[in-house]
Amino acid sequence: MADDPTLDPADPALRQRIEETLDAIRPYLMADGGSVRLQGVTDDMVVELQLLGACGTCPMSMMTLRAGIEQAIRRAVPEITRVEAVAPAAA
Repeated sequence: MADDPTLDPADPALRQRIEETLDAIRPYLMADGGSVRLQGVTDDMVVELQLLGACGTCPMSMMTLRAGIEQAIRRAVPEITRVEAVAPAAA
């Protein structure tokens, strides 16, 4: 799918679908003192997320990322190939 020339990682509609999915997940993360921020989408259709608050230091954050967040995003936005945690963007 990442080789499909019609896929545009900068497409606002794509980003909106990702954000809507994250909005559905955030209350659960916030209940444990964490959250996520969409950093971007690469040309290979990889979602880059910044883990915030408790999610940034939680030893279970990678399990949450893979089993929870990534699965939810890929269900809602099948064009996405993977979800990765990244460091905050430089200001």
